[in-house]
Amino acid sequence: MRSRGFTLIELMVAVAIIGILAAIAIPNFVSFQRRSKASEAKANLAAIRTAESSYFSEYGTHVSALPSPPSWAPGPTGRLPHKWVDASAPDGFSVLGWVPEGEVRFQYQVMSAGERFTAEAQSDLDGDLAINVWGYVKPDPAGSTLPGTFGCPASGVYNPSTGITDQIETVGPCAAGMGLNIF
Repeated sequence: MRSRGFTLIELMVAVAIIGILAAIAIPNFVSFQRRSKASEAKANLAAIRTAESSYFSEYGTHVSALPSPPSWAPGPTGRLPHKWVDASAPDGFSVLGWVPEGEVRFQYQVMSAGERFTAEAQSDLDGDLAINVWGYVKPDPAGSTLPGTFGCPASGVYNPSTGITDQIETVGPCAAGMGLNIF
C-alpha cells in the first residue's frame, strides 16, 4: 500500500492562495487601525466643543489652550501614544475641565477670541511626516472665525460634497489632503 501526500503543485497553489488573501487583508487591516485611531481626535474635539460651550454659557468667553501634550512631535514617535500633559495648566484645558481618557495619539490646542474659537488636533498616525489636522471652527454671531495654527483655515473644515473647506461647527479634517492616509 502506497501512502500519498500533497504534490509540490498543490502546495504551491495553497501558498499562492494564502499570499493573495494576505495581500488583500493586511492593507485593509492597517487602514481600519488608522481609522479607529483617528476616532480619538473626533471624540476629543467634540468633547472640547462641549466644554467650550459650557464655559462660554457661564463666563461669556471661550478659553485658549496651548498645544498639549507638549512632548508630541511628527515622525515615527508621532504615532505613539503620549501621556496627557496640559501645557496651559493651570489655564487652558484645565479651566475647561477637559482631560482626555488615558494616553493620546494627537496633540490638541484651542485658539479663541471672545465668542469664537477653533479647536484642533494634529497627528502623524503612520509616522510618514505627513501631518493630519482635524478641527472644529466656531464662529461668533457675526460669522467671524479664527484660523488655527496647526493648519485649520478660518473658513472651516473640509467638506467632501463640495471639495472645499467651508464647513463650520463640524468636526472633520481641515483640508482634503488631511485624512487621506487615515482613510
